[in-house]
Amino acid sequence: MGIVVNQTFKNTVVTYIGFAIGALNTLFLYTNFLKDDYYGVVAYLLSASNIMMPILAFGVQNALIKFYTSYKDKNEQSAFTAFMLLLPLVIIVPVGILGAVSYDWIVSYLTQKNEILQPYVWTIYVLAFSMAYFEVFYAWAKVNMKSVYGNFLKEVYHRVVVMVLLFMVFFNILSVQGFIYSMMGVYFSRMLLMLISAYLLKKPVFIFKLPANYGNVLKYSFLIILAGSIAAVLLDIDKVMLGMFKEIENIAYYNVAVFIAVVIAVPARSMHQIVYPITSSLLNGRNFKELDVLYKKSSINLFIIGGFIFLLILLNINEMYKLLPSEYSGGVTVVFLISLAKLFDNLIGNNNAIIFNSDYYRMVLFFGVFLAFITVLLNMIFIPLWGINGAAFATFLAFSIYNGVKLYFVKVKLEMQPFTIKTFKTAMLIIITLAIFYYWDFNFNPIINIVLKSALIGIFFGGMIYKLKLSEDINSLIHKYIKIKSP
Repeated sequence: MGIVVNQTFKNTVVTYIGFAIGALNTLFLYTNFLKDDYYGVVAYLLSASNIMMPILAFGVQNALIKFYTSYKDKNEQSAFTAFMLLLPLVIIVPVGILGAVSYDWIVSYLTQKNEILQPYVWTIYVLAFSMAYFEVFYAWAKVNMKSVYGNFLKEVYHRVVVMVLLFMVFFNILSVQGFIYSMMGVYFSRMLLMLISAYLLKKPVFIFKLPANYGNVLKYSFLIILAGSIAAVLLDIDKVMLGMFKEIENIAYYNVAVFIAVVIAVPARSMHQIVYPITSSLLNGRNFKELDVLYKKSSINLFIIGGFIFLLILLNINEMYKLLPSEYSGGVTVVFLISLAKLFDNLIGNNNAIIFNSDYYRMVLFFGVFLAFITVLLNMIFIPLWGINGAAFATFLAFSIYNGVKLYFVKVKLEMQPFTIKTFKTAMLIIITLAIFYYWDFNFNPIINIVLKSALIGIFFGGMIYKLKLSEDINSLIHKYIKIKSP
């Protein structure tokens, strides 16, 4: 776990810097510098692009990681690399042509409820293309065990530039329409920077022939398209469907609440950058004993960190909303439901990496297709009934079912599960901390309240985690920190 802890720590720092900037953008700049309907437009375009991205990427970002180390011959490895970099064009080019031919119909369909979207529908394709090839180039960096710079581009770069653009809107240097088109350019430039970085990290040698085992690679890539599409549907379909059933400004309110909740997912995203290729290597080497250890460690570490963030969010949520414009204040229930869903994601550890790199990845995708259908159905039922709360409830149910199925699948097929007695102790500690601090508030400024209460929660929760020795890795980091700071 040494390289995992090292790069995970760096990635976590970078990701939280990105989230801090993203928090400033999402919670304060967007909400104050853009009208809520245009903020809804931005959230809609990004969500629609995220849903489209896995299709355009053709599963290459996952296939590159899974199969790269399996090629021992350098010529075959070079042929495989060229094959991977060109494969997304098989989807990107036809989709672009089809979109151009049927553009008027697509615009008419997507803008039935909100005509404000009409001038910007075409940007979804450019955004999705940029996101897709960014992930492909980032995967090249990952297989060479370098993920920090790519993570910086993914989490920090675009948020900083968007912040600058928002201030340009505020000072009337840039129009709102110009901001939306400029945002598209930000994602395209991020892709180019990742391309340059990947090339400088290790210059790929291209051999233009079909690599050995290309049939299995294509099958895997095709199935990963389904997997990635399922994940994107589970993550972003709620925002797109809100735009179909409700006024566009509801997406803005929902997006703010979801952003607050998904902070819980940051540690998982950071750890997966480096755990994913290690999991692939362990599976390729059939080293199931070490994989089981990694499974349990990733689960307890992410559950503890995610549980702490979960507590900070729920125990401070009312004070957080006092800092936002009043029209955004109806998202507390959304925060709670999405936070629970993200905490469940942390609890399953590197389960996704195990499934998508195992010999059994095909079957679980059929479950995923079914669950994606259920997600759309749940949103169709609950959004018209409860609006943004209905979208959150549908997302919570979908993620709970999906994660439960994946846990059961790994347990049955690989005879591994991530839970130990420490998992139960951590869950009880989260519940006890929630009970102790839920009604404990200070009558000060909201920011002072959040700081004071968070400090108390951190001291209590962190102290108990250390005392109960619930995580060897976390205790080791604490020892290292204390050693550095000790005189």
